[in-house]
Amino acid sequence: MRVNLKFTNKGQVAVEKFNNEELIEIFTRYIKTLSKKYDISVTVPEDLNEQILAEGTVKVVLDKINCDMDAFFKELSRDIKVPLVKRLGTKLDNVFKTEVVEQEQN
Repeated sequence: MRVNLKFTNKGQVAVEKFNNEELIEIFTRYIKTLSKKYDISVTVPEDLNEQILAEGTVKVVLDKINCDMDAFFKELSRDIKVPLVKRLGTKLDNVFKTEVVEQEQN
């Protein structure tokens, strides 16, 4: 399954303080940490995320989803604020919204 994490207006302002590689690293690190708590496998493919700032979206690929996907992304959104707020220097509300782009056929 492929999911787009579309930045909100405030989220877009925050991520503009980072470059593409930093954003991929941040999302990968926080997803990896959360995956220890949730039974889910999520990757942030570099080839799908070459223009994060221009597109305003981080694309992730999900496999083996054995948990509440919405809860996972809600917690990810909360956790990902930490490095963004540090660099932005101001409070942030929601950073991104999830959009399921491609779902596997059963």
